[in-house]
Amino acid sequence: MSDMSALLKRWEPVIGLEVHAQLSTTTKMFCGCRNAYGDQPNSHTCPTCLGLPGALPVANEQAVLFALKLGLAVGSEITQFSRFARKNYFYPDLTKGYQISQYDEPLCSGGSVTIRWEGRSQEIPLTRIHIEEDAGKSIHDEKGDGTRVDFNRCGVPLVEIVSEPVIRSPQEAKAYLTRLKQILEYLNICDCNMEEGNLRCDANISIRPRRETKFGVKTEMKNINSFRGVERGLMSEIFRQAEVLDGGGEVEQVTLLWNEVEQKAEVMRSKEEAHDYRYFPDPDLVPLSVSESDLEEVRSFLVELPHEREERFVTDYSLKEDDAVILASETPLSAYFEATIEAGAPASTAAKWILGEVLSIVKEEGVSMESFPASPKSLVGLLQSVIEGEVTVVTGKEVLREMVSSGLSASEIIEKEGLAQVSDASALSETVAKVLEENPDELKRYRNGKKALFGFFMGEVMKASGGKSDPKVTQKLLTEALNGID
Repeated sequence: MSDMSALLKRWEPVIGLEVHAQLSTTTKMFCGCRNAYGDQPNSHTCPTCLGLPGALPVANEQAVLFALKLGLAVGSEITQFSRFARKNYFYPDLTKGYQISQYDEPLCSGGSVTIRWEGRSQEIPLTRIHIEEDAGKSIHDEKGDGTRVDFNRCGVPLVEIVSEPVIRSPQEAKAYLTRLKQILEYLNICDCNMEEGNLRCDANISIRPRRETKFGVKTEMKNINSFRGVERGLMSEIFRQAEVLDGGGEVEQVTLLWNEVEQKAEVMRSKEEAHDYRYFPDPDLVPLSVSESDLEEVRSFLVELPHEREERFVTDYSLKEDDAVILASETPLSAYFEATIEAGAPASTAAKWILGEVLSIVKEEGVSMESFPASPKSLVGLLQSVIEGEVTVVTGKEVLREMVSSGLSASEIIEKEGLAQVSDASALSETVAKVLEENPDELKRYRNGKKALFGFFMGEVMKASGGKSDPKVTQKLLTEALNGID
């Protein structure tokens, strides 16, 4: 099959996502080793995270508070008495032979993530959010010369966020992941760098005939390390399952690895069930007990969520919905926008310039909004110069780039470069007359009815004045001159 729309007329995808987010704590989940990425391999290890005999784990309070913060933010029910469990399996980078996780008594149950999908708000319900530790990292030699293991990641704290199987397309899955990433960043509990493994996604996928209520056989896809990869991987697996069923075969319950380079899924192993992991309560860890006072403390640190900010921007600032979505996509960007308004800029003008010129410069220069050289106050100074007619919009854009590179204010640059807008009618009249004199053929064609040439003349006048001509005055003088009005 090559047409997804044709496929979806007969088959309905059923997708559930398991997202693992590394918590940005100072230390690991059950020991005092540093939680850091990119350091010398095996430089942050100890008997506890290496699973050596006799070493005992102690839960990281900051990690528990971060998990509670997420649970409360998405409306989960907090389990006030939860347990850690051992998830038993063998893998070279899992030194203990088991992973400390949570099973039948997770910290957070239920909740939902509000996404914007197909022009409306939609709730994606969650099954659970639980705490667990990460495994190490296997590094395969590109030349095939063995595999090395870095245990620095062993014991790094994770939250696993499990959605209900209600997602019905790869595009909807991408929208959900995008929103979840925003929430984690808003709450400041995860760096969400997928390239560094801060945020990882496993997907459970099945398909069933349209109007069928019974679930099909599901497969699990791992190793998806980008939002684009999630969308492509899901699309690939939906096609594969449809081809199997259309050919009269049966989908096997397997675990797949997504190969980003070759853009295909590869069978890793037969799919495990919960009983394969032989879960049992961890005897070395006491149960987590969460009091009401603990919850009240965490609630005091909650912030406005992305979808709430989008709605407020539309309501309070009369922004277009699409503009509000972009401005609320990152905390530093939305903070810069609101600081610009607080410094005196009209909301519509601030939004237009930030979404246009500011983000363009951010992309070109490869800087972040936190380090953007022009402060909101200095941007307002430039916007006032444009609004008051001191400089044209075109010149204003050039001034902003000079502000970023030089650190000077708009007024300093305008004065230094002599960029003030020319509004003097007599001076502009001379420029207009010169432009008409230099373009006699175009002038004749205009007066013979080719009125579209007005834009050409306007551009030539602006060019001749170095972009400093007042557009309104220029338009009036040019209209009179072209029509032969003295």
